[in-house]
Amino acid sequence: MRKSRRTYRRRNKTPLLAILIIVFALAIVMVSKIVSGNATDHSQTGSSYGAQTADHSSEAADTARLIRQADVAAGTKIDEYKGVPVYSNGANYMSSHGLSYSKDDYYYGYKWQCVEFVKRFYYEIYHHEMPDGAGNAKYFFNPMLAQGELNEQRGLVQYVNGGNEKPREGDLLVFDEGSYGHVAIICGVDDDWIEVIQQNSEVPREKYSLVYKDGTYTISGDRDPAGWLRASSR
Repeated sequence: MRKSRRTYRRRNKTPLLAILIIVFALAIVMVSKIVSGNATDHSQTGSSYGAQTADHSSEAADTARLIRQADVAAGTKIDEYKGVPVYSNGANYMSSHGLSYSKDDYYYGYKWQCVEFVKRFYYEIYHHEMPDGAGNAKYFFNPMLAQGELNEQRGLVQYVNGGNEKPREGDLLVFDEGSYGHVAIICGVDDDWIEVIQQNSEVPREKYSLVYKDGTYTISGDRDPAGWLRASSR
């Protein structure tokens, strides 16, 4: 009888243990669903512009309306500034889609790189032709020049980031980091921020911090610019 009772007890432990394991597993699943449901999805947020919590600019794009260039085919218009379109370069930032020229054969650059947009913008809006429009974006800024000196290669006056000249709308902003750098057009300026419009970037518009201190103006953000260029006639 003792042996029979011990066997009976061992056989009944197995269903009880199975039930406990199932209950524990269900509890884990329910907790996981609650946590994932409350998590914020940052995958749809822009790297710089989208992170802005307040929209200070009258011309600033609504974050919800920004079109990521990788989401549409190359050559698709994704934004514009003063009537000059910004085109997507597709999912591959390194690609180009032929050469871009004005109707009267002024060379803009490779479609649809960042340089192509800024040269097209300056030509169409300011009727400005750069004496030397070749080279990567980073070489638009010449670190050997003094503050406010003419950049002869670009035919534009150059100002260093952190200098005594406040950026203006329409200035050409130059980033010299990386192998190629990047260029954009400043399309909005306030006391503590600027906004740029650009081509061949994740999104066509981004905002950067602008700090005025001890008579100097410094732009900073996910990437810091070397400085900005300006047409002398402006």
